[in-house]
Amino acid sequence: MRTQVRVLAGVLLAASLALAGCSESGGDSKSSYADAPTAAQGAGGGAAENGKSARRPSRLTPSVIRTASLEVEVRDVSRALAKARQVTEDAGGYVGEESTERDDDGRERTRVVLRVPAERYEEVLGSLQGTGKLLRRTAKAQDVTDQVVDVDSRIKSQRASVARVRDLMDRAAKLTDVVALEGELSSREADLEALLAQQASLKDRTGLATITLSLAGRAAHPDAADDTPGFLDALSGGWHAFLTMLRWIALVVGVVLPFAALLALLVFLWRRVIRSRLPRRTAPTPGPGSLPQARPVPESGAPVSGEHE
Repeated sequence: MRTQVRVLAGVLLAASLALAGCSESGGDSKSSYADAPTAAQGAGGGAAENGKSARRPSRLTPSVIRTASLEVEVRDVSRALAKARQVTEDAGGYVGEESTERDDDGRERTRVVLRVPAERYEEVLGSLQGTGKLLRRTAKAQDVTDQVVDVDSRIKSQRASVARVRDLMDRAAKLTDVVALEGELSSREADLEALLAQQASLKDRTGLATITLSLAGRAAHPDAADDTPGFLDALSGGWHAFLTMLRWIALVVGVVLPFAALLALLVFLWRRVIRSRLPRRTAPTPGPGSLPQARPVPESGAPVSGEHE
């Protein structure tokens, strides 16, 4: 009887110890999964800090952003633009933007943005300067080597951090742990995409130089000999003066014509209507006290009335 009691007590003791061990193991697992995002975040942050503090290799190729601006006066804008395109394409570049306009004097102006490989930058710049008369030139070089190294290091650390979070998601057993890890993974992937976009932008700006070319049409400058007037110039000036005189005469006639027409109408009415209705004057008869008028003297050779008697 005592033996059976001892055996039963031993079995119960072993079962209680097994249950205690299982509960402790479950508690540790829960705490480990709950702290997984924090641990991963800390590990990723530490790696990023280590990447930032990493020294740049001494023989690293420098990364430089090159930009230039040219303003050239040319005789034919269309021909100069075609040549600039050809030079850019031969160098392995392309035309980014283009705009054309005309000013009040009729001069054509074209602005074009060219992207050329960095190693052909100086060659293309010299060819573009030779298309006409150089009016203005500006060039700028910006060293972004440290920025490129920093972005590359951060991308490497961020990719490792994303990989660790995904590994924790594969080992997570509870739904709450999976949800928390998914949120952390989305945040880290967004940061990684932003770093990749920044890396692509730096690669594009350092790999291709930017040249802004402005082409202006050349204004016509008359020669000094053309200032001396010749026969044709005098003839042309006289003809223009004659035409100007005719225009002024026509203008004066146009102004006076209405008044002349009105005056002619008034004269016509006076002579045809009003004057015909006025009473005519009769010749005056001599009165009793008037003196006799002398007879007219006959012409020579004419018979006199007294001689016949």
